[in-house]
Amino acid sequence: MARTGSGSRTAGLMARTLLTESDTRPAYTSCVPNNRTPVLKKLTPVLVVDREEPCVSFWTERFGFAVTNQVPGPNGPLVFASVEAGAVEVMYQTRASVKADLTEAVPSPCNGVALFIAVDDLDAVEAAVAGAPIVKPRHTTFYGSTEIYVREPGGFMVGFAEFTS
Repeated sequence: MARTGSGSRTAGLMARTLLTESDTRPAYTSCVPNNRTPVLKKLTPVLVVDREEPCVSFWTERFGFAVTNQVPGPNGPLVFASVEAGAVEVMYQTRASVKADLTEAVPSPCNGVALFIAVDDLDAVEAAVAGAPIVKPRHTTFYGSTEIYVREPGGFMVGFAEFTS
């Protein structure tokens, strides 16, 4: 989407457009079996980049964010990092790392942004996303979560994670 004005003006215009009564898109209806609608606790964008270091510096040096996670790759440079300030969190992962993490050949695994959502009940999420294209099947991570990644209809990768503690 091309930017034609200030960011806040564009965001306001988008919000008004989405909330108008003339919106002809069908309303969202849940098709979750047994009415087990998953509870989504926190949404964090995962920005897919070539290098994390300059991105982390942007947030820490300009906005006072704290580095909450850093995962170096086998050759030293970071392959994943996250920063946080209050309720705002931003994660970064390298394109090469995203491709390496996928267990199956998936064309264009990420459009530059992925969503990472913490949940209380991954079983309920798995039921809710049944039929969606699986990007990475359910798996356990070294950092204490069980996750599943799917592709949503817009083509973006969405990860759901249930943490054990």
